Amino acid sequence: MSLMQQIQKGPNPKPRRVMLYGTHGIGKSTFGAMADTPIFVPTEDGLADIDCESFPLAQSLGQLMASLEALYTNDHHYKTVVIDSLDWLERLIWAEVCADKGVESIEDIGYAKGYTFAIDKWRAVLGALDALRSDRDMGVILIAHAKIERFDNPETDPYDRYSPRLHKLASGLVQEWCDEILFATYRVHTRKIDEGFNKAKHQGIGTGERIIRSTERPAHVAKCRIPLPEEFPLDYRVFAALARGEEQPAPPIEQETNQETGIAQSDAPSPSPSPTSTPEQEGV
Repeated sequence: MSLMQQIQKGPNPKPRRVMLYGTHGIGKSTFGAMADTPIFVPTEDGLADIDCESFPLAQSLGQLMASLEALYTNDHHYKTVVIDSLDWLERLIWAEVCADKGVESIEDIGYAKGYTFAIDKWRAVLGALDALRSDRDMGVILIAHAKIERFDNPETDPYDRYSPRLHKLASGLVQEWCDEILFATYRVHTRKIDEGFNKAKHQGIGTGERIIRSTERPAHVAKCRIPLPEEFPLDYRVFAALARGEEQPAPPIEQETNQETGIAQSDAPSPSPSPTSTPEQEGV
């Protein structure tokens, strides 16, 4: 077959390669457990309270690669592989680099070359995940914690933003590889409070609502290669529907009880007007 006969036209949908990062305890692993027939490859001990199937805890890079190889070579029903988490996987990669070079710490390798050596290990992991995606038709979810980093934007003054908790070289490689980078956070509003004497302060108000942000803003790193709403609920089922081009499903109606009155919020009288709240500013 000639190259001209191999030309492809139009979309060619494949399983998604998704990174979900956010603060601890927000529900990142639960998001992975909601995926289509998931199998976890854990690098940290945090799945005890989640109903899911997983390989034994990987305590070395070799053990993690063996799990990926088992998914590639054996018959199984799993459709999504979930690595939980990337920042603990990075520790395993650094440990193997140190073993290769005969040093105690990756910092002991001069001129920061240890982090460059680690990139080859990262490429091997991503290559194994690509093989599962292309040959076994498996989706990939990579879970990571968040950190606050200083970003030197050449167009503005430097500012802080949320990003995956990875070394900058590894973070850049993984972000480029992923189809979507989703930031999990809580919805926060700010309210302006007049303190008198022409002074005012802004107070943060949290609703407890957990959301995903899919579009990069000054406050966080994000990315998507398909049309997604800028914000949607932290629920894999919602993401999967949006990825298929369907409308965002309506969230279930939940009744919360007012702890002071004991009245369900949906039955409680309407509160009196309060100071205007505005969505959280995305800048710094």
